Amino acid sequence: MNPELARRMWWATEPFHAVVYFASETRDACTAIGLKGFWMGYFAGRAAPMGPVPPAVVQATFFNFAPGMVARAIPDAWAIAAPEVIVKARLDALDDALRRLLDDIDVAEAAALARDATAGCDAAGRPLFAAHAAMEWPDEPRLALWHACTLLREFRGDGHVAALLTESFDGCEAHVTVALSGAVPAEMLRSNRGWSEDEWAAARARVEARDWRAARARVEARTDELALAPWRALGDEGCDRLLACMRPIVARLVEQEAVSFPNPMGLPAPRSEAPPAPLA
Repeated sequence: MNPELARRMWWATEPFHAVVYFASETRDACTAIGLKGFWMGYFAGRAAPMGPVPPAVVQATFFNFAPGMVARAIPDAWAIAAPEVIVKARLDALDDALRRLLDDIDVAEAAALARDATAGCDAAGRPLFAAHAAMEWPDEPRLALWHACTLLREFRGDGHVAALLTESFDGCEAHVTVALSGAVPAEMLRSNRGWSEDEWAAARARVEARDWRAARARVEARTDELALAPWRALGDEGCDRLLACMRPIVARLVEQEAVSFPNPMGLPAPRSEAPPAPLA
């Protein structure tokens, strides 16, 4: 199986996961339980399956955020709401958001296929994937599809971090290479990941002192290889069917402006012919 298939599948499934970051329902739910601002909701929501971990653990696993940005949200979030409360509030709100956005679109087949793919994922060495995989599967098909897409993206993301470390890129340098490649505007990446202008400039100097293009190409190739397991488990026919199922779903999300483009995740608009490098 060609490792590039893993990139195509990321392109098809990531928009469904990303709804959680853009939906007004999830932002409102975080505010309702006392979380302060978008970023506290983001860090707490994504980290909650790991339990009330300290900021160093969040920074290490998320990898590409400035430590100070993480520390402004964690551990304060755990004093406001327990991780299990955050998980439930976010899922309940996401259920409302997906019902609004998808209306009459049937996602049952996509949910079943995506869940089958996750069965091929080994949690060893993949902490964010492992934490999310330990959560109970939702019964509602829309939420089950979202959970599957989340597992698949965290599985890929954990592998992407490993690939970046193999090439000796730190979190800021990783984003600098994406900006230099033209995939995402530099200021969007810098400001949304909490790096100061001085930190960004220093990282750029380090990156430009080496053959960063070749190193980044190796990172992306290795990321695809490390992300192939679920798609190998699903098989070529299953992958083709999941791609077909996801097209109208993602088209509806884009039509409803449920996902913004460009974005600091590096998620390309579906109309693009070739997706840029995904970010961990």
